[in-house]
Amino acid sequence: MNLTFPHQETWLHRVNPAHKLIVSALLFLVVLLTHNPNVMITLTIAALLPLLFFSGHPPLRLLLYASPFLLLFVSSATGMMMFGTGETLWFQYGFIRITEESFYRGLHLGFRSLQVAAVGLTFALTTRPVALFYSLMQQLRLPPRYAYSFLAAFNMLPLLAEEFVTLRQALQIRGRRPRGIRGWYERLRMYAIPLLAQCIRRAHRTAAAMEAKRFSSGSGQRTYFYQYSLSAADAWYAIYILLSSLLAWQLGQLWSLIPVSDVR
Repeated sequence: MNLTFPHQETWLHRVNPAHKLIVSALLFLVVLLTHNPNVMITLTIAALLPLLFFSGHPPLRLLLYASPFLLLFVSSATGMMMFGTGETLWFQYGFIRITEESFYRGLHLGFRSLQVAAVGLTFALTTRPVALFYSLMQQLRLPPRYAYSFLAAFNMLPLLAEEFVTLRQALQIRGRRPRGIRGWYERLRMYAIPLLAQCIRRAHRTAAAMEAKRFSSGSGQRTYFYQYSLSAADAWYAIYILLSSLLAWQLGQLWSLIPVSDVR
């Protein structure tokens, strides 16, 4: 079963996955230490631009992928706005209490969540799992036994989904559809036990195959079918992240869309 959709490859797909992971982690630290909402808004816009124009996916599909993160943006922002603390009261109804401080904190928290989600979604949509693990082994010296173990587990996900569909069709043919709370428990048992047994058998076969290929020794040099290195795309990606961060900080100091410079 194919769990991916066809897409157009862009220059972001040619960025080394390990390099992309490190730069994204550093950007996360920058976002974590940013307390100016104006800077955060600019950082969020800078993170959304590569996702919209260079992810290689159409806008409607991106909207489908981003729908959980948009819900996270709304829930985190409104939660902080309605139930945060502050001195300048704007609105109060029952246990809902909106103050000026909680409003700006909620706005800042919402944009922070959206920025992290945009960077993570861009990384996920422009990075193949095989390329990521090969890059981790070659550039970051991740032991092959761990990398191939994670890769084998990831490749089992489509098989697990296919087995779930097959099991559901078999149960529908047999007409076993119990109802109520007891029926919910019976359906859970009928799905969980066969799928768990299949996963255990497949994991055992995978472990035996990896041990036969001497992955358990953890010593010696291995050869790779795919070779990954740094290229001009990595430099452009790092330059974009650096310049966008500096520009966001500069615009946050000069262009105050929100009359607050620190929400702590």
